[in-house]
Amino acid sequence: MPELPEDLADLAELCGVRTVFTDAEGTVRRVSPSTLAAVLGALGVPAGSPSAIAESVVRVRDDEWRDMLPPAVVVRQGTPVQVPVHVADGAGVSCWVEPEAPDPPVAPGATPWRVAPVTGTIRRVTPSSGTRPGGAGDAAPAPGTRHLEQLDVIVEPRTVDSRKVGRATFLVPGDLPLGWHTLHAESDGVAASTTLVVTPDRLESPETLSGGQAWGFQTQLYSVRSRDSWGIGDLADLADLAWLTANNAGADFVAPGPLQATEPTAPITDSPYLPTSRRFLSPLYIRLEDIRETAYLSSADRSLVEWAGEPVRDLSGDSSPIDREAVWDAKKSALEVVFTAARSAARQTAFDEYVLEQGRGLVDFATWCAIAEHLGEQEWPPDLLDPASQTVTMLRGSLKDRVEFYCWLQWVADEQLRRAHRVGLEAGMRLGILKELASGVHPEGADAWVYPRALARGVSVGIPPSSAVGPEGRNRGLPPWHPRELAKAGYLPFRDMLRTALRHCGALRVGHIGDLFRSWWIPGATRATAGAYVTYDHEALVGILCLEARRAGVPVIADDGLLDADEREYLAGRGLLNGSVLLADQADTGELVAPQDFPAGGFVVPTPPELPPTASCLAGEHIDLGERLGILTEDAQVLRSRARARREALMTSLSRTGMTTFDPSERELVEGLYRYLRDTPAAMVAVNLADAVGERRTQAQLGADDGYPNWRVPLADGSGALVMLEDLFDSARLRSLVAVLNERT
Repeated sequence: MPELPEDLADLAELCGVRTVFTDAEGTVRRVSPSTLAAVLGALGVPAGSPSAIAESVVRVRDDEWRDMLPPAVVVRQGTPVQVPVHVADGAGVSCWVEPEAPDPPVAPGATPWRVAPVTGTIRRVTPSSGTRPGGAGDAAPAPGTRHLEQLDVIVEPRTVDSRKVGRATFLVPGDLPLGWHTLHAESDGVAASTTLVVTPDRLESPETLSGGQAWGFQTQLYSVRSRDSWGIGDLADLADLAWLTANNAGADFVAPGPLQATEPTAPITDSPYLPTSRRFLSPLYIRLEDIRETAYLSSADRSLVEWAGEPVRDLSGDSSPIDREAVWDAKKSALEVVFTAARSAARQTAFDEYVLEQGRGLVDFATWCAIAEHLGEQEWPPDLLDPASQTVTMLRGSLKDRVEFYCWLQWVADEQLRRAHRVGLEAGMRLGILKELASGVHPEGADAWVYPRALARGVSVGIPPSSAVGPEGRNRGLPPWHPRELAKAGYLPFRDMLRTALRHCGALRVGHIGDLFRSWWIPGATRATAGAYVTYDHEALVGILCLEARRAGVPVIADDGLLDADEREYLAGRGLLNGSVLLADQADTGELVAPQDFPAGGFVVPTPPELPPTASCLAGEHIDLGERLGILTEDAQVLRSRARARREALMTSLSRTGMTTFDPSERELVEGLYRYLRDTPAAMVAVNLADAVGERRTQAQLGADDGYPNWRVPLADGSGALVMLEDLFDSARLRSLVAVLNERT
């Protein structure tokens, strides 16, 4: 391991950057000095030379003393917390909490929002609230304002930037209500405020999970098409899938994969795990015919919609890879026609209220979409890279009709997702739609533009070399949250993302949740091995996740096979369900534990989305594909031998417990595996819809790039014949698996 300069190691520790990691062989490795300097630079901490390191050490140590209040304070309800307040040494100071205020009601008949031609801001009149505890000429204090007790804690003052600064310590009591409050401080006419978030100690399991183990189908929505689809599975198909599986199979949920926003123009990223925004939905999933205004179009406008759909209507019956760009070109043309149709007063009010509820974040997202559309494939000029710039403001005004169009698309998608969830619940599902939150966003997408500071630049999130991903690690290509800048933003970008993700669902699956503890930052275009772990305030981030999930009444699945034992224990203590992938979590021998010894109370699925369906995974067909594409990082024969041994051990485990015969067929092996899962104390069992119909192809072959149609594979059976949504229950294999799943209900 290369030696690290002591001052560089000290600076890294001060900034929460780990200087060592454990590689694929279990050996502790030290991060190189150049990697540490690059990662620190991405954190805004110069470390390129000894003098820069020395200056940064001094600055970072003094940083918390420069501000009167911390960038944000996140506490658990029931636990008193001490908060430092920094003022001129010897000065008096007062500190108080202003409680979260309810949103003011929208005046009946009023238009609650508009995009102004010049300023482009959301205009909304709100009652003023007190920001000081009161006094002559001051605004009245907000109802429920709490003065905080100053504790007798002696801390030596510090000279910072030629100014002598003292520290007062105040006690935030444990009996504050849950919510997003404001912490204020004032000293000698100088005032400051910061976000104070009170989170639940634990996210209690909702009643929907109190009736015993739940099971449901998991799929990628785009792959499940009906005869009415426009070449891609959509939200109407999701509603029908929920109704069909609830009524014909007794399923408790359906998990459609990530539904987050795609680009508004070509090229469109195929992977649902690389959205342009994690806060908003992809309009690709809108069903044109389910928009109320479509039914009242004039004959001329109806003809325009029909013409737009003609090139893609027949694609649903085509076994070729899904063509998102062709689908979006057709849908976008038709949606533009429907958008111009008159809306009733009730519908217009519903749209207005949605935009008001989503706030500035929606208008900024829609602005990015409108500018991206306006520029096409041109490179964005520097004055458009800052969403707060005057140029953006002016362009937003000139593109206001397109901004409103992209806001409207989100409202329509949100309405159709709400209907799909409601259809599932009304059909008897306990959970309805189980949503999945992608673990990151496209580095050049809307979120990266809207939150230029909260997402770090010049680095990407990856996975270090490990036994799980191999000796080269993996670069996931996602920009990470900037820990300090996110805190300085009061965690609002994180909160707003969660609030949208928790809409219209019965549970939320959060991928790569370990990123809330520590994230592997890879500088520039270097290999995944040249990275370092940056730590996060997981107490704050997980606490906010618990708060927003509690308010939504939604359980959260913590999904990450790379969590260590302490992290799993922490998440379980906060009430999050453990997500596991059975075939990835098997013991090294390949054997399964007895069903009763399986971890209780979690969510389990046989295979991850980047591996093929269970039968072909067990047969090692992904190894054959990787060999044909020339992308294997290990010898193919070694991998096949390992896969055969694990398959034999799995069959032995299942047959020993009576889940299968001693020489099962492929169908019997898959059914035995699900019979095993249904016999465990897991709270939720996800059934891969591809397993149910006999599909053998993987949705994505990592590393294949253009050699494989990643994330574009339509649902088919074992012979390669397309399986349409209407024909699902014509599948004898699906009906047989459903019978197994319901044996113990």
